[in-house]
Amino acid sequence: MKTRTRLVLALGLAAVLAGGGFVASGRSPDDADKGKAGEKEQPAKERRAEFIAAYDKGDAKAVAAFWTPDAMYVDQDGREYKGREAIQQLYEKTFAAHKGAKLAIHATDTKQVSPDVILQYGITEVTLPEGGPPIATRFSAVVVKQDGQWYLQSVTDSDVRPPSDADHLDDLEWLIGDWVGEVEKGESATASYDWAENENFIVSTFVTTLDGVPVGGGTQWIGWDAIDKGVRSWSFYSGGGFGEATWTKDGNTWTLKTTARTAGGKKASATNVITKTDDDHMTWQMTKLTVGDETMPDPKPVKMKRVKPAQP
Repeated sequence: MKTRTRLVLALGLAAVLAGGGFVASGRSPDDADKGKAGEKEQPAKERRAEFIAAYDKGDAKAVAAFWTPDAMYVDQDGREYKGREAIQQLYEKTFAAHKGAKLAIHATDTKQVSPDVILQYGITEVTLPEGGPPIATRFSAVVVKQDGQWYLQSVTDSDVRPPSDADHLDDLEWLIGDWVGEVEKGESATASYDWAENENFIVSTFVTTLDGVPVGGGTQWIGWDAIDKGVRSWSFYSGGGFGEATWTKDGNTWTLKTTARTAGGKKASATNVITKTDDDHMTWQMTKLTVGDETMPDPKPVKMKRVKPAQP
């Protein structure tokens, strides 16, 4: 899969050209003379058209000619391709494997370093002929002018990572893994924590037990509240209820102020306290549980330990 992705993303090497990287050629961002700018932009449009024609034909040699002889491409895995010949060979593999693929470019920033050097940044998207969503890659490119023409001097690709709130959840990363109660008799629990996609949430599944028999459970999503600037969670219980909680940290202890609704329509509230004893041990306790007008007695704290992976 990684090899396939690398070859596909090689199609985006010259997206800087195909998608408008030459728009800035021959003029600076401060050029106020619109007539002159239009005249200078015409060669850039023609050059883009030449590139697109070569690309649509799958002509690796013609596409590689848009690079300088000593150009360098670095893919998202850090693999380097030095020189026009190596880049041409990469295009040959790409066009052979994915004939008919289409490019899109989203330039995010362009800087004219000098009359003959442009830096461009953005995201390329490759749509494969066999269908499926586009494959996106972030790029940075150096475009240089030589003998009156613009060429790619270097392009570096990197993975496109969606925004993530993982940094705000760093203090909870120690929870990631599987946990079980330290005692089999009486009230106990099991829980597992894992990152959701893009690490914007930690997802937990939990079960409460009595003498080893499950009596309840559910799923909890823990994330960052960007408005209130704090950790918040949303819980969905196996009995049909649901709730949410705000998390506050004091040393190694997290306090969860929880409000909920039962499946029968009653309001409920509680304070849950999670205390990290060490990297592999914690305690969990529910206090001040109120359901409707009834206040429940506090159960004993549940001591939990991390489940160690089996040794190979």
